[in-house]
Amino acid sequence: MNVPSHATGQLPWPRWAYVPGETGGIEADDETLGLAKALVPSAFRGYVPARHPALRYGLALNDRGYFWEAQEVLETVWAAAPQSGRERILLRACIHIANANLRLRMQKAHSAARLFGDALAELMSLTSRKAAPAGDGFVESFPIPALTALLQAKLGRPQLSKADWIAISAIVRS
Repeated sequence: MNVPSHATGQLPWPRWAYVPGETGGIEADDETLGLAKALVPSAFRGYVPARHPALRYGLALNDRGYFWEAQEVLETVWAAAPQSGRERILLRACIHIANANLRLRMQKAHSAARLFGDALAELMSLTSRKAAPAGDGFVESFPIPALTALLQAKLGRPQLSKADWIAISAIVRS
């Protein structure tokens, strides 16, 4: 996935990946994340567009190993998503996945498995909700069955490791 463009060109990658408790007292690169967060409206109307630059950037952050940063940007998109919209559910699942990926990096496999389970539960609830056509919405363009199957496979392993992290955009491309 390419980094989305905005008014001044491409959004930059954060200067480092923040890992709570492991970055030697260095805080997250909030300045860089602020550029993406500033692209999010106070509220999306009806649905979250699949090609919204902050959404695409948040997913790309996850896929590049910026898990904490991905969670931060995706939470901003989630907060602006319609309150009863299906995108909120899918965004929550993506946030859980980014958080689980971070836990894997921190070698907290049990916590990661719980978060992958939370993401799977969100996807299961999403598939039980009636779809309303929204054109180019995030939910309509996302391969939910493929992500569900991947999460089930990860949760079927006896033990998760750092190598079990999930690249969300790779699912979108497959």
